[in-house]
Amino acid sequence: MDAGDAGKEPLETEQSAGGVVVRRSAEGFEIALAEQDDRITRERTVRLPKGHLDPGESAQQAALREVDEEVGLTARIVASLGEVSYVYFEKRRGVSIDKRVHFFLMSWQSGRGHAADGEMASVFWAPIASAAARLSFESERDVVSRARALLESGHPPVL
Repeated sequence: MDAGDAGKEPLETEQSAGGVVVRRSAEGFEIALAEQDDRITRERTVRLPKGHLDPGESAQQAALREVDEEVGLTARIVASLGEVSYVYFEKRRGVSIDKRVHFFLMSWQSGRGHAADGEMASVFWAPIASAAARLSFESERDVVSRARALLESGHPPVL
């Protein structure tokens, strides 16, 4: 949000869902990350796959669909990782958006990982131990930290 936009009341709400898609490698757990040119700032960012809920769709359904659409991966949900909330200002329409994103820990089932719908510039796997540091947004770094703690605790069951 720009400094000049601070203090504006959110005028709209938005819900999205996404996932921390995990697979095992010889080195341990890896997660799928994607690069994208941010639609607001136009800066290249590294982020988790996520997107809007369609009408009548649950957060779980949206998360699985978005992972498939954005990064070409089929996954299954293992556990909830909670939500993140933030407010951003959409200059094009001149409105503040109060956004809530539901995240899920997902086990990779199939797919090679690619920019499936053209929204992402690239998709890659990163070791979970270093993945959080590569993410552009603090809220998503926190989500990956939650996923890592959950995996290291042994709950949920091993992927």
